[in-house]
Amino acid sequence: MSDTRPQGQPDEAMVDLLIKQVTEGLSPAEQRALDVMDSELATAYLRDLERAAAGVTLAGSTGGEPLPEALSARIAQQAAEHFAAAEHSAQPSNVADLSEVRAAAAEKARVQPPLAPSPAPAPAPVRATRFGGYGWLAAAACLVLAIFGWVRSPPPLPPVAVVAPPPVAPPPPAQPAPPTAAEERAALLAKTDTLKIPLGATKDPAAAGVSGDVVWDPVTQRGFLHFAGLAPNDPAIHQYQIWIFDAGRDKRYPVDGGVFDVPANAGEVVIPIRASLMVRKPAAFAVTVEKPGGVVVSGREHVVALGATS
Repeated sequence: MSDTRPQGQPDEAMVDLLIKQVTEGLSPAEQRALDVMDSELATAYLRDLERAAAGVTLAGSTGGEPLPEALSARIAQQAAEHFAAAEHSAQPSNVADLSEVRAAAAEKARVQPPLAPSPAPAPAPVRATRFGGYGWLAAAACLVLAIFGWVRSPPPLPPVAVVAPPPVAPPPPAQPAPPTAAEERAALLAKTDTLKIPLGATKDPAAAGVSGDVVWDPVTQRGFLHFAGLAPNDPAIHQYQIWIFDAGRDKRYPVDGGVFDVPANAGEVVIPIRASLMVRKPAAFAVTVEKPGGVVVSGREHVVALGATS
């Protein structure tokens, strides 16, 4: 079993040996047992016990004022708890023999004449029994042990500093969704310099039912196509390509405006124009059907929509 007593306090065996050393002395075997224990702790505790024994001796021999009631009750309670078993074993156990002695003495007094009373002997001085001295000393030892443990108890730990967690940065504000092509077209239309050019269908079979317009800003070089009725395409087979005719360039080589697709069941579509070159004087806009990825120069075999600025 592990030793669970507080660090720096004597165990029960050391306390018993030290009390006996103070009260009546130790045998050689007991002295050897005490010598193998913690000499520093035994010396300190023995010094406290000797002081306690001296105090108890002086308190019992002065005949002065009694101890304070609270201290007297505390010492008596500790002494009673510590030596309850020894006190019980010291009580008379042969009550029947005592009764017989008293009965014989009464019979002898009945048959013999009474004797003249002899002078009462002087009361013998009350001498504390060995057990009584042990009780007071044990009580004092209990108090010394409590003080001894309190004085040698480790100092309290310093308070633990409470470190506040670092402040949590608020999440960044949600970024607004980018505007749709239709919203950008509407914003472009609100500008005074923006051009709006109607688009019409051609005679190409793929242009049947096509209508729409072009919105173009010559300052920012941005624009949008707005279509209705343009047939959906399969990007793996062909794509639509935008062309911008610049009055300051050779009309055989219009500016490429990018390729786009029309998904199935799209209805109306708004397509951004991405001009590959600067357009100084836009004269017309056209949409052709080309191979996937578009071409550099269109043969214009399939023009499905066309619109001119004048």
